[in-house]
Amino acid sequence: MSKHAIDTVTAEFFGAFDNRGGTTADVDRIRGLVLPQGVIVKTGPEFTVYTVDEFIEPRRRLLADGRLVEFSEWETSERTEITGDVASRTSEYRKSGILEGEPFEGGGTKTIQFVRTAQGWLISAVAWYDEP
Repeated sequence: MSKHAIDTVTAEFFGAFDNRGGTTADVDRIRGLVLPQGVIVKTGPEFTVYTVDEFIEPRRRLLADGRLVEFSEWETSERTEITGDVASRTSEYRKSGILEGEPFEGGGTKTIQFVRTAQGWLISAVAWYDEP
């Protein structure tokens, strides 16, 4: 049950950015998946540490203002370790979309830390690396 719940939270996290077919990306969903005090880290080329709101707002604008359309990202492989009320997941992922009129594809690695709360499994931290 725990692994299934973590799979679900992870899929919802990746799915929050999907705006294919003219749909609106549901980035606000991230607030229900990540602890309010959670941390999100982007490694190079510009190392950045975000609060949940700092992470959501620029992505909301990018996915809603027409600069990034037909975007999605998805997990291609994962390794999850669960010990009691903590879990760690390493995901390889791919992404694609049309950025400012130019199609693109990419991918990388995300590490996601989870904690089991009274509300179920929530993300406490995410760090990601995009392949150059």
